[in-house]
Formats: sequence, C-alpha cells, structure tokens
Amino acid sequence: MRGSLEAARVQPDSSRGSAIYAGSPHDLSYNRSMLKIRKATSDDIPLILEFIRELAEYERAPEEAVATPEDLRRDGFSGEPRFHVEIAEWDGQPAGFALWFFNYSTWQGKSGLYLEDLFVRPRFRKNGIGKGLLTYLAKVAVEKGCGRYQWQVLDWNTPAIKFYESLGAKVMKDWLPMRVTGEALRQLAEQGSATANASQKAKGKRRK
Repeated sequence: MRGSLEAARVQPDSSRGSAIYAGSPHDLSYNRSMLKIRKATSDDIPLILEFIRELAEYERAPEEAVATPEDLRRDGFSGEPRFHVEIAEWDGQPAGFALWFFNYSTWQGKSGLYLEDLFVRPRFRKNGIGKGLLTYLAKVAVEKGCGRYQWQVLDWNTPAIKFYESLGAKVMKDWLPMRVTGEALRQLAEQGSATANASQKAKGKRRK
C-alpha cells in the first residue's frame, strides 16, 4: 500500500443495501452505525473510477490512472471477475473503497487475498474507515479459507507501517517486489514469442 493509513495502493455481502460493520466496539473508535461496507456492483463503476483517480492524485501520479469504465466492467463485473471491490459509506455518503483479488500460495496450497487499493476520501478520514475496510477483508479472507492477506506499503511511510504492525501484519524484509510494464513488458513478450517460434520450427524438423 502507498499513501497514508487510509490511502494506499493496496463478497460476503451479496445485497447492495445490506450493512456490514467491521470490527468490534472495543477496537474501533467510531460510531459503527455511521459506517456501511458493501459489495460494489456495475452501477458503482463511475464511483470506483473516481476513487482510483483521487488515489492517483494523492500519490502524485494522476497520469498513470488510465483505466476506463470498459476496463472495469470487463474485468470486474462480467464473466469471471479478476477483482472485487468493497465500497465504504459513512452516514450514507461514499467515503472510500478497497479493491482486491485472490492469489495463490503453492507452499500453503491455499488461496490468498491481495489488497491492491485502499482509499478513504480526506474529509472522511480519522473515523476508522480504513481500519474498518482492513478488518472487513480479513474476515473475508478467513471465510474463504485464505492462508494469507497481503498488501504493500511505501518504505518511508513509518506511521502506516507501525499501524499495520499493530494489526498483526509483518514487513517482508527479505522479499523485493519485481515489476515489468510498458515497453519492457512488450519486449519480454516478444522474446517469449521468438522462443515459441523456434521451438515449433525444431519440432517440424524432427518430424521430417
């Protein structure tokens, strides 16, 4: 995750109107009756895009948020979804969101829950909404039999790291994330295509 405690590059509720309150009275310092967390539907696509762009603005990279409504509809709300979204409402107003998906641990032999984005609008912060979303998804992970619940945080964000550690999270100091994007990704894919073509030619010669 990036950003502050409540802004980060980090489906039990099947009814859009159902209220789910995360946490318990002793560990959340807000009025839980003000918070509702619900599963997003395709009607929320414009709102989700607003959240994504607001997060990109917060992280000073607005030009990188290029997702379109069609992208979200294709990958999240049709066929087999590649991601899931929870919307947090505070007193009936859209306050934040969490976008997540399942990954898989070969060592554990279990799925994991990966939190890609967590964002709470500035005017709604300090109400425990970020923690509410985090604990809500922890409940999802347990209910789905996940062995892990993961996200990322920038190494300079000491307050966020301390907060996550207070929730039981551990910094994975021995592991460094690797990423290939843009032109580098296209070049890598071309190498894969060349390898596949060479393999096919070799098979053809052996058949002759």
